[in-house]
Order: sequence, then C-alpha cells, then structure tokens
Amino acid sequence: MYAVVLAGGGGTRLWPLSRPECPKPFLRLLGDQTLIQRTVARLAPMVEPQDVYVIADRRHLGLIAEQLPAIPSANVFGEILGRNTAAAVALAAEAIDRPDDEVMLVVAADAHIADEAGYRDALATAAEVARGGLLVTLGVTPDRPETGYGYVVARPPARQVAGRPTFDVDRFVEKPSAELAADLIATGLASWNASIFAWTRATISDRLATYAPEILGPLRAAIMTGGSAALDEVYPSIRATSIDYAVMEPASIDGAVAVVPMNVGWSDLGSWAALRDAWQDSARGSDAGATVGLGNRRDLGSTNSLVLAGGRLVVTIGLDDVIVVDTPDALLVCSAERSQEVRQIAEEMASPGRAAATQEEKP
Repeated sequence: MYAVVLAGGGGTRLWPLSRPECPKPFLRLLGDQTLIQRTVARLAPMVEPQDVYVIADRRHLGLIAEQLPAIPSANVFGEILGRNTAAAVALAAEAIDRPDDEVMLVVAADAHIADEAGYRDALATAAEVARGGLLVTLGVTPDRPETGYGYVVARPPARQVAGRPTFDVDRFVEKPSAELAADLIATGLASWNASIFAWTRATISDRLATYAPEILGPLRAAIMTGGSAALDEVYPSIRATSIDYAVMEPASIDGAVAVVPMNVGWSDLGSWAALRDAWQDSARGSDAGATVGLGNRRDLGSTNSLVLAGGRLVVTIGLDDVIVVDTPDALLVCSAERSQEVRQIAEEMASPGRAAATQEEKP
C-alpha cells in the first residue's frame, strides 16, 4: 500500500496567512507541525515515508524538501500548473511505478483529523474493499446540515468489512441547500464527502480511461514518449476538474463506488471559522465558547473568536464570533459567519495589477 498526498490547493480562504508562495498545507496552524507534516505523520505506521508520494505546485518543492526530508525526492512531483484533483490523480496513476494490484490511498495535505487511530482503521477497511476492484471514498458522519460540503449517499444494506460497515454508493450530492442537507442527514445514509480515497492502481487507471480519457490519454502519452518536457507542454491543456466530477460520480451510477463511513473529527479547515472550531476542540476540551489563538495577544471577555497575532501585541475586548489575523503586511478582521468570503479578497489581491495599485495607494 502507498499513499498519494495532494498538496496543490491554494488555501485562499485562509488569507492573509496562506499566500501563493507558502499556502495552507505548509503552515503551522494547529501546533508545531505544518498541516502536510501532520498528514504524513498520521499515515504511519500504515505507510512508511518511502511509500508516500506528494503532488504539488512546482513552486513549493523546496518547502516539501524542507518539511518532509524523509520522503525521497523521486517521490515528489511538481505540477507546472494546477489542474485540480482529476489531473493530479491521473498523474499519480501513470507516473508512480507501483504494481497494478497495489492499493493507492489518496489524501489531501491540509485536513484535520482528531481521532487519528480511528482514521487509520477506516483507511485499512477502505484498502480491503479497494482490493476487490471498487473505488472507495471515506465519508464523514455529519453532525449538522452543512451546506459547504458535498455529500455521499449510501445504498443499503451495509456490508461488514474488517468489523466496519461499508456501503455501495447510491449518489453524490454537491453542496445542497440547508433543507436538502437536513433531509439527507435524516435518512442516516448520508456522509460528508471528505475526498479521501482508496483504490488499486489498475482500478483507477481503468476508470479514468472510461470516464475521463481526455485527461488520462494526453498524460499517458506525454509520460511514455517525452518525459517531463512533454508533460510540461501538455499539462496546461488538461481539463481542470475534480476527481469527484470526472470519475467518482459517473462510476457510482455504474455501481463501482463504495463508501466507508467514519466519525473521526474530520475538518477540511476550509475557513477561519473551521480552524477556530478545530482549535477549540483540541485546545479547550471542545469548549464551543472559547476564544482561541496564537501569538502576542491579550483578550478581555471575548467569546467564540479566533485571534492569530504576529509580532505586535493584538488586544481584543468583548468580541463575539470574530476572526482576527494579523500579519506584517495585512490585517484581517471579519465575522466568523462570513469567513468563507475571505477567498474573494485573496483572489482580488492576486489579480493582475493589484500589487502595483496597492503600492500607489500608500502615502
């Protein structure tokens, strides 16, 4: 068994800490280790460092070498341009030379898992199911009708594999309304789609060839005939889409996808509010009303807030449900409820000409 860690995300919703030169996976947001270091560490002892592969933006290869020195350099693949997870998975299936019947785990580099032992148990079950030729996704047991996640809907009856229930997948539902999300949860058959996968190399290659030949074909040809130079030439033209849309959804219609539900305290840390919740769970014994954070800060009477201070002192008084992130060149203050909208600001700041305009605005 080997693991492919996808580290190409920009983490724009965690601006101003997450920047293009050092995005979310490479930040120490939950302690002494960066998120990608935590991701690799929680895979052990199931997967040793020599069996871990990383696919990331080429700009971040130096960060990977610095933060993950135990992973061989040959196991790290740099994308010339991010094309979403379908291209990254196809690249892994073609470029990583492992036996066709070996199980490949695919995990994101920047998620939080509270119950790491339970997570490994779920991965072991998923690997066992994958050996039977199915595509397997891990589904997170929902605790609220979240509208920011996709859902995996299981088809009963359950099968017991390694002492854990598994199901065939009936369908995927992408980011439903609050009403639909509540209805899905009420069935007891819906899980959040965590985009954590297990399959054999042969199975994912066959399914990519069936459902996404326009992605797999050019990558396969480039790798076989021209190596890295040909790959660089063809990669920008590959359709940018997720592995969920490209393969998992159509494969589920054909009865080729299974789900392993898990309840392990998973979060994609997709916003400052999600990071606050993870901090509260780990640092304050699940105290949902705590104000948490790092750095040079002082607080009086604030609740349910996150404060990340840089070098200077940050003082907060009487805040509720607020995010404060202070960096040397930018200060973010926002309602936690609207923290998803930080992405809009990050994209605006990265737009052409914005840096020059910002310089002109300075007195």
